[in-house]
Amino acid sequence: MELQFQSSDNSGTAAFEIQQEWAARVGEMSEGRITVEMLPVGSIVEYNETLDAVGAGILDGHITDSSYFTGKDAAFALIGNPVGAYSSPEELRAFFNEGGGTELYNEILEPYGVHFIGPAAQPAEAIPSTVPIDSVADLQGVKMRAPEGMVQSVFAAAGAAPVNLPQSEVFTSLDKGVIAAADATTLATNHSMGLHDVALHPIWPGFHSLPLNEVSINADTWESLSEEDQQMLTESVAWYAETLAERIGQRDEEVAEELRATEGVTIHTWSEEAKREFRQIAQEQWAPFAERSENAQRVYDALTAHLSAEGLL
Repeated sequence: MELQFQSSDNSGTAAFEIQQEWAARVGEMSEGRITVEMLPVGSIVEYNETLDAVGAGILDGHITDSSYFTGKDAAFALIGNPVGAYSSPEELRAFFNEGGGTELYNEILEPYGVHFIGPAAQPAEAIPSTVPIDSVADLQGVKMRAPEGMVQSVFAAAGAAPVNLPQSEVFTSLDKGVIAAADATTLATNHSMGLHDVALHPIWPGFHSLPLNEVSINADTWESLSEEDQQMLTESVAWYAETLAERIGQRDEEVAEELRATEGVTIHTWSEEAKREFRQIAQEQWAPFAERSENAQRVYDALTAHLSAEGLL
């Protein structure tokens, strides 16, 4: 069986390289019964059209940020990127693997003709900043890039002044003082974009945004597989999740070490108390999203129950 999967990542990125390794691993684990062609973002359809494409069989599967489909149902925002919920990929995976998230997400995806194989995530995103920010109080009035939706709502509620800018304009906007900080991506990726040449006060480790990186497949294709191959694919996705978190985390650590040795750069690490305060503000923004649909309310109830049980709220 030959499968085509499309990623939401560009070719050449560390994440896409790991996804290509996953595709090769599926071929090995299945002894050639299943081959996966891994395509970069935009190869067949736009990044926010892959859900429909997988359901229609135009693509066989995707590896993507689930929150891209928020326009279809607010549940995708809450399951894809509940801002302030997680500090590590392990915390995110625990909700899906132990907190009922996988079963719930498959119920949500069923009408779309898509089956969720399993969760993955990169480490939490860092915040490149041109000014020192060590607490919620320091966010007051700070002009910062934040994408529309929940991320923007949370930062506005925390006192910042969010600005809607594409990722491609973050460097120039920081450099020219249009913004003072940005919701961008992981520390290592920010560094590869040169952001720390102009943003000398990065906040790291991250705590605000840790999106779900879902691996899903066409539901009919999934049903046509033997139990053995379904189990094999589930195990391969667990390998991908662990490798993604470990390797990107390692790159973050290497960049952090480099930045600590760079004159003029100061890494700002928030205290647990400051993180809790931010999470409380973020959690208050989840409720309005929960009210937008029945599925969103179900995600909110399951997520808050799990996080509460784990002492993460």
